[in-house]
Amino acid sequence: MSKKSDYLSRARNQFFSILLWNLVGLGLILVAIWGVLRTFFHPILSSPYFGLILGGSTFVISLFLAKILSTRLISPVQALWQLIINISPNGNLPPPNIDALKIGRELVADLSTQVLQLTASTEKSAANPANGDLNRNFIANNLPLPLFILDDQEAVVFANNHAGDYIGINPKDIIGKNFYMVMDMSFPSEQTLDKWLKQVKDTSATASSSWERVRLNVLDNHPTRLFDLAAYYNKDNPDKQETILVVFDHTKQYSQDDQAINFVALSVHELRTPLTLLRGYIEALGDELSQNTDPELQEFMLKMSATAQQLTIFVNNILNVARIDNDQLQLQLHEENWGNIVVSAANAINLRAKVRGINIETTVAPDLPSVGVDRLSIYEVINNLVDNAIKYSANGKVIKIDAHLSNDGMVETTVEDFGLGISPSIMPNLFTKFYRDHRNRSQIGGTGLGLYLCKAIITAHGGNIWVRSNFGKGSTFGFTVQPYAKLAAEVKNSDNKEIVRGAHGWIKNHSLYRR
Repeated sequence: MSKKSDYLSRARNQFFSILLWNLVGLGLILVAIWGVLRTFFHPILSSPYFGLILGGSTFVISLFLAKILSTRLISPVQALWQLIINISPNGNLPPPNIDALKIGRELVADLSTQVLQLTASTEKSAANPANGDLNRNFIANNLPLPLFILDDQEAVVFANNHAGDYIGINPKDIIGKNFYMVMDMSFPSEQTLDKWLKQVKDTSATASSSWERVRLNVLDNHPTRLFDLAAYYNKDNPDKQETILVVFDHTKQYSQDDQAINFVALSVHELRTPLTLLRGYIEALGDELSQNTDPELQEFMLKMSATAQQLTIFVNNILNVARIDNDQLQLQLHEENWGNIVVSAANAINLRAKVRGINIETTVAPDLPSVGVDRLSIYEVINNLVDNAIKYSANGKVIKIDAHLSNDGMVETTVEDFGLGISPSIMPNLFTKFYRDHRNRSQIGGTGLGLYLCKAIITAHGGNIWVRSNFGKGSTFGFTVQPYAKLAAEVKNSDNKEIVRGAHGWIKNHSLYRR
């Protein structure tokens, strides 16, 4: 038997002895009381109050013994309690006098030693760098996913073996470096890791988030990496492990998607010429048959023209997304009358709405300032937003387009429908490439590229795009563009007196990579 077990057995025997002798003593006292009463107070035994007297005596004696026993038996627990309070950060009690204990002294002394050793070990671990324990952590080191842990300055305090293999750097060489030096990442939206961390550090004690389709801008001779990223933030973590990042590699899958887009774009490009001819023939045929009063023939021509228009939107989306992903889509911003653009774009897509029995109502505020836009790409934005409104209108019979001046001096345009609406759970992903609502993707066609394209184009114009929705009642998409006057300085600094912008599909995670 070990010494610790012997201490426990000894304490148990002491408790047993105390209880046994006290109970025996109680029994002897009761027998003595009965004997005295029988010898000297015999009449009392036949008294009807004898039971009451004996019961009262038993209660008083039991109460006295319970008081003594509770004080003695609780003394070991009290000593441990006093010790724990004494070593706690806010402790205000003196250390216990263990030698004064009558029972369980050896057991309490041994437990006290264990508590003090555990406290010293914890304080030593807290004083050492956080990655010391992690480097000996089997799970962290052998997790089959790249794992990074950052401190409050976003420096790497731990990186497991898979993290080093994933980025081609020895894990020991990663420790202590700023994470953005180690992982030069690009995101498919403006909500990057760096922006998220800045936000949660100001507003939250703990937070978690995830990103899809993140790209690692790799060094030479290292394979391209595309992955999903998950993050957990814990403010003022005592171990200096403030942010935990886990990488889920999807390079093969996402690369196939990108290659598919490029292949489809190459194929679709060959459709542009015959599609343009087809639309021309349809328009010419429609003019020839405009005097025909056969309603069935008129409806047939409308549907054929609307279908060709929808196919044109699809072709343009594919080509433009491929250009954006390859940083090849350039926009030339010129001074334009915004009211004319909105009305023209609405009229161009009105045919599709008419086929669905939907009326487009366009409202343009008077005296809007001229804007600096690329006319063709802005048409794409309006076409995509109205096309989505048509597809998701369900039983809605009207779509409202409204152009006005926003409170911050930007020219804002909204497209409002009264159809299916959008579930709050999918709102954050709407402008992500290929994303579509799983609830209706089988009933409503689409590629998941239209809103992604709109976001890239509006961002290149220096504007913002947003959405609000009431699930089951409809949605409103809005975007802003800059008045041309705000771009005047940029025009003056341009040699060719025009403004050229690039629409980029990837957003850098951090503007200052401290190399």
